[in-house]
Amino acid sequence: MSKFYLRYFGLMFLLAACSETEEALDLGLDYQPLALGNFWEYQVEETIYFGEADIETNNFYLKDRVASDYINEVGEQVFLLVREKSSDRQSWQPESTYTYRVSDGALIKSSQNQVSVSLVFPPLEGKVWDAHIFGVNGEDNYRLEMLQNYAVGGTEFTQAAKVIQHEEDDLIILRDKRYEVFAKEVGLVESYYELLSYCSRNDCLGQQIVESGRFTHLKLIDNG
Repeated sequence: MSKFYLRYFGLMFLLAACSETEEALDLGLDYQPLALGNFWEYQVEETIYFGEADIETNNFYLKDRVASDYINEVGEQVFLLVREKSSDRQSWQPESTYTYRVSDGALIKSSQNQVSVSLVFPPLEGKVWDAHIFGVNGEDNYRLEMLQNYAVGGTEFTQAAKVIQHEEDDLIILRDKRYEVFAKEVGLVESYYELLSYCSRNDCLGQQIVESGRFTHLKLIDNG
């Protein structure tokens, strides 16, 4: 094959690769970059309420890493992420695994036999979607807020997408506040989970005494 044709095909390949990259950026796929070796490390504060006077609080670290990928039966690229846990950022122990894939403009997460839509592309202010469209437990709508100059753990991100999962507190029986924040060119930078049941007996109704539940707050401290 002549040098001309080698250069021609090389140029066509480069243009195709650039086109795919530009399309991904236009869609906002860089709000959760996925590539082999990518990692995210989080500082975690967690409190578990077993009863009114039975509380357990822990502080630890989690690290998520893209360990491998494969093509599924419908031709989609699936990324396997391994989660590890540590108390000192030195010694890490396996915690769990989950997968991400992008399909029809949605970031789909599969974890512990649960499938949910974590984010939609392109991320736009006010967009709403059914996160559990693949499940059997009924509709669960998430909503997007687009943020600027959002700070997490001392780091400020100029473009971020906040996924409001649940936002409820009746001050009497239940508090359910959950959200995740994805930063452009970084990925998931914060995850907030607070699901509490208040005491509803006559002697404590409306006093917001936590009877059971869990609070877990992840904040990004390193990535690469």
